[in-house]
Amino acid sequence: MNASFDFVTAAIGPVPLLAFELGMVVLPIAAIFSLVLLVVLFKYLGLYIRCLTSNANIGLFDLLMMSLRKVNPETMVQGRISAIQAGIDVDTRDLQAHFLAGGNVVSVVRALIAADRAGIALPYKTATGIDLAGRNVLEAVQTCVNPRIIDCPQEPGAKIAAVAKDGIQLLARARVTVRTNIGRLIGGATEETIIARVGEGIVSTIGSSGSYKDVLENPDRISKTVLGKGLDAGTAFEILSIDIADVDVGENVGAKLQTDQAEADMRVAEAHAESRRATAVALEQEMQAKVMENRAKLVEAEAQVPAALAEAFRSGRLGVLDYYKMQNVQADTAMRQSLSGGEITPTQAPPRKGGS
Repeated sequence: MNASFDFVTAAIGPVPLLAFELGMVVLPIAAIFSLVLLVVLFKYLGLYIRCLTSNANIGLFDLLMMSLRKVNPETMVQGRISAIQAGIDVDTRDLQAHFLAGGNVVSVVRALIAADRAGIALPYKTATGIDLAGRNVLEAVQTCVNPRIIDCPQEPGAKIAAVAKDGIQLLARARVTVRTNIGRLIGGATEETIIARVGEGIVSTIGSSGSYKDVLENPDRISKTVLGKGLDAGTAFEILSIDIADVDVGENVGAKLQTDQAEADMRVAEAHAESRRATAVALEQEMQAKVMENRAKLVEAEAQVPAALAEAFRSGRLGVLDYYKMQNVQADTAMRQSLSGGEITPTQAPPRKGGS
C-alpha cells in the first residue's frame, strides 16, 4: 500500500493530495452545516422576519439558542413584539428567565400593557413576582381598572345571622366593592379574609344595636360602621364600599333562650324537690323503724309486769286489795279515755273478772 501511495504522490504531487484530503473532510461538514442551516431557516425564518419588521431585535442565532435552552421562541417573540409595539422596553433575557422560572410570559406582558394604558405603576419585577406567586397578574390589573363585587357570604341564598340587644335575630347579606392594591398583592390576604371581616363587622354592628327596628330603619348604619373599621388592612384589596343588599327578620332568639332557661330552671327545681321528697321518705321510714323498735321495747317491758306483780305478791310488798284497787283505777281511766275517744293501750284495758 505504501508503494501505491508513493506512486500517487509521485504522479500528482504532495500539495494537490493535501487539498484532496482536506476536501474529503470539509465537504461532509459543510453539507451537515448547510442542512442544519436550512432547517433553522425553515423553522425560524418566519419568526425572524416578524422580529425584523417589528424592531424586536431578536436574531436568528438567538432563536436557535432559545430552542437549545428549552425556551419557546414563539412565545418570546410574541411577548417581545407586544411590549415593543406598546412602547414598553422589556429585555428578551428577562422574558426567558421568567419563562424558565415557570411564569406566564404572555400574561405578564399583557398586564404591563394594561397597567401602562391605565396609568398604573407596575414594574416588571413586581408583575413577574405576582405571576410566580400563583396569582393572575392580568386579572389584578383589570380589577384595578374595573372594581369587582364580592358577595358576603358567597354562597347563593346564604345570609349572615346576628342578634340585636332585644333578642331579635336579623339575617343580612352585603355586597362589597373592592379594587386590587398592586402594592399589597404579594403577601396580602385574599378575598376570603375580606368576606370574614365584613361578616364579623356586620354581626358586631347588629349586636350593638338596641333594637332590631333601628337596623331596619337605617341599614346604611351597618355599612358606615363596618367601612370605618379599616377591614382592608393587610389585604390585597382596597374596599371602596359596603352595601347591605338584604335584611330579613329571623327568630326571636331572646324569647327562645328565656324559654329554654325557664325549662332548665324548672328541671333543676324538680330535681331539688325530688331530692327533698326522697330525703323526707327516708326520714319517715327511719322514724317508723324507730317506732317499731320502741313498741317492741314496750311489749317487752309489759311482758315483765305480771312477773313483777307475782314477785310482789310472794314477797308481801303488794296485797290483794291493793292489786284490785289498782285494777279499778285502770278501769276507770280506760273508760274515761274511751268516752273521750282516746286510744286504749294494752295496760289501760279494763280488768278481767275473776282474779288477777
